[in-house]
Amino acid sequence: MATAKSEALEMIQNLPDDITTGVIMEELFFKQQVEKGLQDVAEGHVVSHEELKERIARWRNSVGR
Repeated sequence: MATAKSEALEMIQNLPDDITTGVIMEELFFKQQVEKGLQDVAEGHVVSHEELKERIARWRNSVGR
């Protein structure tokens, strides 16, 4: 299993040479968020489509939309 450091280095090496530090940080953050989401799914921390629709409807009503 690859380490986080080696995965980050490989990802960075695959980016264009003229990339900015900001874009590198964005890519690393995106990768982290995807991994967290996949872990949440694996652990069963999910919301059904119907529950999400209900939450959005409650939120919209609470802000007067």
